[in-house]
Amino acid sequence: MSVPTLGVILAGGLSRRMGGGDKPLRVLAGRTLLERVVERFAPQCPAGLILNANGDPGRFGDFPGAIVPDGIAGNPGPLAGILAALEHARAHHPEVVDVASVTGDAPFLPDDLVARLAAARRASGAPIAVAASGGRQHFTVALWAVSLRDDLRVTLIERDERRVGAYLGRHGAVPVDWPIEPVDPFLNINTPEDLDLATAVLSRIADG
Repeated sequence: MSVPTLGVILAGGLSRRMGGGDKPLRVLAGRTLLERVVERFAPQCPAGLILNANGDPGRFGDFPGAIVPDGIAGNPGPLAGILAALEHARAHHPEVVDVASVTGDAPFLPDDLVARLAAARRASGAPIAVAASGGRQHFTVALWAVSLRDDLRVTLIERDERRVGAYLGRHGAVPVDWPIEPVDPFLNINTPEDLDLATAVLSRIADG
């Protein structure tokens, strides 16, 4: 029996390398990055999706779920978005024991992401499973036990620890590796050059 998973798309960053604004609303081959992420991620999350974003939620009017801002002021980074998602799950989805996180700028997510992360988390007993490819871990693409909520709140507020990698290391996160051919499924769009690269990748995939 599968365990219902809630998905969170992290879109609370400041997007400095893209010149500001909302990276997930940048357009790739006629569709926003967010639309492409939702298309790949939503079928993997039976409990639905939420979007972690700060500011006016109206700019994400077409998003098919709740818009959940950080609960901690000052843009403390991705861990604040994870905490917001864990707290939302506890309050609104009591049946959910795992929250899967991805970024809103990764248009090529694998369709077995949540299943493989969940299998690794169960097998290892670790509270977090994290995606990896090309020899590196993608800290914000991960599966988190909702039971981490209180510990993560203490980490952010009392310890003022904001480093995602340090938090994963402290909890023994288990990595799950994906191949990078024909395309790295965790390619994310940080710069205009990355957007050009993603456009080329789409063209290559379309050409077979």
